[in-house]
Amino acid sequence: MSRSLYWVTLLGAVLGTAPVLAAGESTQERATARVELGRKLFFDPLLSSDRTVSCASCHKPETAFADDVAFSLGVGGAKGERNTPTLLNVGGRTSMFWDGRAETLEDQAIFPIENPVEMNLPVAEAIARLEANDEYKDRFAVAYEGKITPRTIGRALAAFQKTLQSFDTPFDSFNLGDDSAISESAKRGRLLFIGKAKCADCHSGTDFTSERFRNIGLFDGSKLSDRGRGNVTANPADDGQFKVPTLRNVAVTAPYMHNGMFQTLREVIAYYNEPDKIVPGQKGRDASIVPLQLTPGELEDLENFLVALTDRRYTTQATAQR
Repeated sequence: MSRSLYWVTLLGAVLGTAPVLAAGESTQERATARVELGRKLFFDPLLSSDRTVSCASCHKPETAFADDVAFSLGVGGAKGERNTPTLLNVGGRTSMFWDGRAETLEDQAIFPIENPVEMNLPVAEAIARLEANDEYKDRFAVAYEGKITPRTIGRALAAFQKTLQSFDTPFDSFNLGDDSAISESAKRGRLLFIGKAKCADCHSGTDFTSERFRNIGLFDGSKLSDRGRGNVTANPADDGQFKVPTLRNVAVTAPYMHNGMFQTLREVIAYYNEPDKIVPGQKGRDASIVPLQLTPGELEDLENFLVALTDRRYTTQATAQR
């Protein structure tokens, strides 16, 4: 399937008619109905106060369900406070948001709807709008026996988001035995990733994230500085800690960090190579963040490995952003 046809197919699915199932529909049919309901909700600006913003406004399919700006814009042009992360493989996460304030994907789904700088719609009003819409009434009847509640809205959105997966990268092919799938430079970068560059200390596992929270040195301790995990736990020891993100498709999800401060992947690598040079004297920085002394050639090899973590549907975007 061509890249353009892929997006047409994905977005076109939003416009389909509601499934009508018999009383004895199968479990699989009901599961499919829930995914399709969640898909429609995800792309529908009905869930924002002025009906202009949807989940997909910030989690854009063409940029790996992330955004291409430092801070996404909500209703009325309100600017968000943190960079929008990718939703690919989000079904495997153990906590949600940069600060982990939601424990499940189902719980997370309601936060953006009610957030004043995102969709700015009280959930009670969202339910009223859905109940007044015949198609949504039919879809909820099939998927959740007609119950339109914060819980079923969250479950439907989560059901769709759990289908957003990415495991078709050159590195995956290499990992399965195709030695020609990545370049020699990327192979050297892989060894750096798990060795000298220390990336795997945090970005581990098949999805390249430890699911932990780390202070990488972007917190200055001022009243205006984002406390991250500390906002949730109220523990000063957690100030400046943010969730370790996945590195899959990282080449197409710029800008980077919770505050979108780096515009390119090379800037991110340069920061980890010489953290004090770029952001000196940061409070509480994790002890593992130390100068790496990577050579220019090693920096390039490491970047090439990270680019090899790009799903093939995004190859064109990854090339354009370098």
